[in-house]
Amino acid sequence: MQENSYCWGTGRRKNALARVRLCPGNGELKINDRTVEEYFPRLVWQAQVLQSLKVANLEGKVDVFVNASGGGLTGQAGAIKMGIARALIRMNPDLRPALKKEGLLTRDPRMVERKKFGQKGARGKRQFSKR
Repeated sequence: MQENSYCWGTGRRKNALARVRLCPGNGELKINDRTVEEYFPRLVWQAQVLQSLKVANLEGKVDVFVNASGGGLTGQAGAIKMGIARALIRMNPDLRPALKKEGLLTRDPRMVERKKFGQKGARGKRQFSKR
């Protein structure tokens, strides 16, 4: 792979979208021009974002630049995790079995259930009075 060539990957979760760009480097990770610690205050989110790189054993060896939008921070962390995994496969197809085994290539299909008419929410009904 050439020095300035990028590998792209797109990740989605809930309503979040993450466009990830990977290139060989010294381990720089920027999300919307901010560091991981700045963007994700909780350690759970930070660990989730770095999971794909840990599995591929590429921490500190590739630069990651992410453009994340939509949804909340939990959804964005999941989307970034998937986007990095997809970009890593483009970079090195031999990583696919390891990433697949960890479930990093599977899109989480869970979405918010819609609100139904005549009800307070998706499942919440009006209070029932027997008498």
